[in-house]
Amino acid sequence: MRMLLYSMILWLIPANLVAATLSLDDCLARARNHNPALRVTRKDVGIAHESIRQTDAALFPRIDAQGGYTAQLEAQAMKVAGQVMETQQPAYLFASLGINYTLYDFGRREARRSSSRLNLDALTFGLRNQEQEVSLHVVESYFGILETQRNITAAAEELQTVEEHRRVAQALYDAGSVTRNDLLQAEVRLANARQQLLARRNLLENQYLMLGFLTGIPVAEHPQLAEPTPPVQPHTVPDRSKAIRRRPDLLALRKVVEMSEQGVRESQSAFYPELFSRLSLDYLENNKLREQTIYGATVGIKINLFDGFASTATRSKSVAAQSRATEQLRLAKEQAQLEIDTSANDLQVAFERIAVTKESIRQGEENLRINQNRYKERVGTATEVLDAQTLLTQARTEHYRALYDYQRAAARLRKATGDL
Repeated sequence: MRMLLYSMILWLIPANLVAATLSLDDCLARARNHNPALRVTRKDVGIAHESIRQTDAALFPRIDAQGGYTAQLEAQAMKVAGQVMETQQPAYLFASLGINYTLYDFGRREARRSSSRLNLDALTFGLRNQEQEVSLHVVESYFGILETQRNITAAAEELQTVEEHRRVAQALYDAGSVTRNDLLQAEVRLANARQQLLARRNLLENQYLMLGFLTGIPVAEHPQLAEPTPPVQPHTVPDRSKAIRRRPDLLALRKVVEMSEQGVRESQSAFYPELFSRLSLDYLENNKLREQTIYGATVGIKINLFDGFASTATRSKSVAAQSRATEQLRLAKEQAQLEIDTSANDLQVAFERIAVTKESIRQGEENLRINQNRYKERVGTATEVLDAQTLLTQARTEHYRALYDYQRAAARLRKATGDL
């Protein structure tokens, strides 16, 4: 009987679904390497590295050079004692070389450098958090496939039972022992069972497509997935305070708060002067002058006196951004605590449901056997047999859901504690 059922399931599942076996760890590893969303985030991390180089450039002097050729209609001249004297050639070459360096800007430069490094840290933690999000989706897709495969098995068993009941009803109807209503009931229920089986096969195909998208598995491949080890005892909940301290999304938000603090520091430095130095070389072709090349060195100070209150608005904006980042971090901590608690509750309930639904299957099988025997002996009705089969299928479906809800809840708890 079991070999016949197994052969039927293999026939119902497309041939391309039978492939190499993959474990959950294999799928998670493939997702980390091939998931398109993670590839995009890694590009953001690379951009942040270049932003650090960009802000570090302020530690070095700036060297500018320019040159060109100018042609005028007339040479520039001046009047001296009623005489006109040319002071410049009508056409000339010019060139200049300047080296500028900021000596001190009251922390503006360091604030920008610190902000760029904190941004890199935030994006790195954000990448880790997104890896955990993708891993959770992979886990849900993985166990969704296994649950659907189990439900296909249950639907195939129901189909086989209904077909057997229809055969018995046909025999009794041919013998004149039952009315045609019993036979019609069996045929309607048989059609419904086939429809449910087709719907679950379609769901399985879509779930494989989603797993392929998450992990980079080619669409044509439908690997066989390894079953998890059944739980024997409830999952222990880790220390919540330690879990919150190591969650990557919270670590990223802490870096955002530190970035906002550096933003306030940078905005405040706009109210202070800047000390600078400059070395220059200027060449101007002019045969009217003795010195055509001028060398110079400058040490100076500059400060903005009025910018239409732009600096004041920038500082107020930075302070508001810091306050918002702090509140966002506080909210994320509370949400993390809620996520840990709800995941732990779901895990405990799923573990208890496994034992309850397992017993329901045993009772459903016995109930179906009794009603089948009663119907064959003509002391029961066809409705009782079909209802018993429906109850058994529901019990099996709930059992499979409890099994994989436990695995999904365990993954959510690991993600909530930053361990996925």
